Amino acid sequence: MDAADFRRIALSFEGAEEGSHMVAPDFRVGGRIFATLASQSQGYGNLMLTPEQQAAFVDELPGVFLPVAGGWGRMGATHIRLSKAKADVLAGALHAAWKLRVDKNEKASRKKKK
Repeated sequence: MDAADFRRIALSFEGAEEGSHMVAPDFRVGGRIFATLASQSQGYGNLMLTPEQQAAFVDELPGVFLPVAGGWGRMGATHIRLSKAKADVLAGALHAAWKLRVDKNEKASRKKKK
């Protein structure tokens, strides 16, 4: 897989849009980021996961997934090694990040209405 595959799959999810954050391509749903290509020059895509999701992905496929360095990584930001990822793994990981963002957006929307 490569950055073009990452982009194509990320944009295949309902409501997904491409934007830019600090000059790097990002992918949003409801205006909020769920994935980026900020590390594509290093061969990575980035996923915004929970720390628990991150741990599960890293435990299952440590050659494919690794935490982003520093505080972002401790909060769940996760690299996926694009050259090592199979299509189904990349799609599943992106879907997990997208679904997490959709759920957070819906929760925030309900909270605002109260």
